Amino acid sequence: QVQLVESGGGLVQPGGSLRLSCAASDNIFSMYTMGWYRQAPGKQREWVARIFNGDSTNYANSIKGRFTISRDNHNNTVSLQMNSLKPEDTAVYYCYAARNTASFWGQGTQVTVSS
Repeated sequence: QVQLVESGGGLVQPGGSLRLSCAASDNIFSMYTMGWYRQAPGKQREWVARIFNGDSTNYANSIKGRFTISRDNHNNTVSLQMNSLKPEDTAVYYCYAARNTASFWGQGTQVTVSS
């Protein structure tokens, strides 16, 4: 069982930046694909980004060029740097870890983009 704990959410003005972090409990963290989803009020959960254990990355078109995902296998963390934030980025952001058929989720962290 992998435990994931997100941090770094909050309130930011449009155009601002936030950095989300996700700490994983598993000491084989480096073997997992890590990523982020988000869920806005009244909407379905939306995939945002992922990073494979070889450090290649994929991004949703809605955030491409503004968000950057990275991982630190030494410290078992994955981060999401979010720049040029827009009101439509407002959502609860969830970290996940996936390997083979197993997947694990964090509890989510709220990001609110508003003036």
